[in-house]
Amino acid sequence: MKRTVFILAAAIMCITACSQRDGLKISKPEHRGMNGERLALIDSVINDAIAQKLMPGAVVSVVRDDRVVFLEAYGNSQVVPDTVKMTKETMFDMASVSKCVGTTLSFMQLIEKGLVRLSDRVDRYIPGFKNWTDPETGEEDEITIQDLLTHSSGLIPYIGENEYRSRFQVNQPDSLMWYIATQVGRRFKPGTRQLYSCLNFITLQNILQKVTGERLCDYAQKNVFDVLGLKHTTYFPLFGEPQSNPNAEELAKMCAATEVQADGKPLVAQVHDPIARLGNAGNSGNAGVFSNAMDLSVICAALMNGGSYRGQRVLGSETVRKMFEIPFDNDPAVARALGWDTYEMYPGTSGDILNRKFCVGHTGYTGTSIVIDMSTKTAIIILTNRVHPTDDGNLGRVRATIANIVASSIE
Repeated sequence: MKRTVFILAAAIMCITACSQRDGLKISKPEHRGMNGERLALIDSVINDAIAQKLMPGAVVSVVRDDRVVFLEAYGNSQVVPDTVKMTKETMFDMASVSKCVGTTLSFMQLIEKGLVRLSDRVDRYIPGFKNWTDPETGEEDEITIQDLLTHSSGLIPYIGENEYRSRFQVNQPDSLMWYIATQVGRRFKPGTRQLYSCLNFITLQNILQKVTGERLCDYAQKNVFDVLGLKHTTYFPLFGEPQSNPNAEELAKMCAATEVQADGKPLVAQVHDPIARLGNAGNSGNAGVFSNAMDLSVICAALMNGGSYRGQRVLGSETVRKMFEIPFDNDPAVARALGWDTYEMYPGTSGDILNRKFCVGHTGYTGTSIVIDMSTKTAIIILTNRVHPTDDGNLGRVRATIANIVASSIE
């Protein structure tokens, strides 16, 4: 009898542990100090945007503390060549939100481990990496890790698909990094201005890979996504080496479609960003993460809790604080935190009501966004595939309107 009771208790504990790893618990808004009727207004905002064909569908999650208080799916995840209904589990190409949840969280761990410092010169890790040279005096100013994370390095924003194809064959990451290191322009003295550049985060990716000896996609999977128990978050490397997630084949079937290509087929489980897809084969510092609303809710809850989720820590609390601050030694013209946007940089994403001093977030070109208000411990996750079937929809007003609804629901 005692043995039976013990086995039953062990089984219950196992089931409980497994269920806790499947995502945040869902709570009524009123149990977390929010107005459910007000949150329900999100439905009309999203449905109107779908009717206007700004996007084919969306999934929206609102997190308060360590609970999801709103989670809804709308419309379709694909309309070409077939129609596929959106679900709450649908995975999205996170585009530049990958910079936050993939590259930045991974890179801040390297700083915690003493492997790199924010003040380190980039050429310490990337031999031959060109610094800024003053055209009038000829004096050189080094580009640092902090400059890359805050988009204040002066590197040009991007390398277009046509330019890339004219110079390189598909999937030549070493050549891409050489080109960034030695050929592309530096627009200004580091730390004095800001210029959003995907090349900053491709450089960070290469530094991480040199320091750890692992691909970014493998490091992030093992040290961030798996630690938090995320079941639907991964990169999808396209060539050569194996997938970083053993369940990648099944996860690929859950992905929303993005832009239709010249062959008439949309991209599915292939990163939309041209440099990430053509140059880095899906393992890229600027884009490449695929995730769903519940997994991103876990990431937000962990960050709002100082870097840990149900006893699993990805960053220390002081590291999270530092990551969300605008570096004091940058020029006031640089309003970005480490890897994250602040309200001062993109106030529209956070709407008109949330406390501007405590908001961070990021958007992704495909139609994704995260906003975290650290003062109220509230996060807003909006996932869409606005680039499907064509790259047309503009979601700026939609994001701001939803942020206002969420902010006004806090009681």
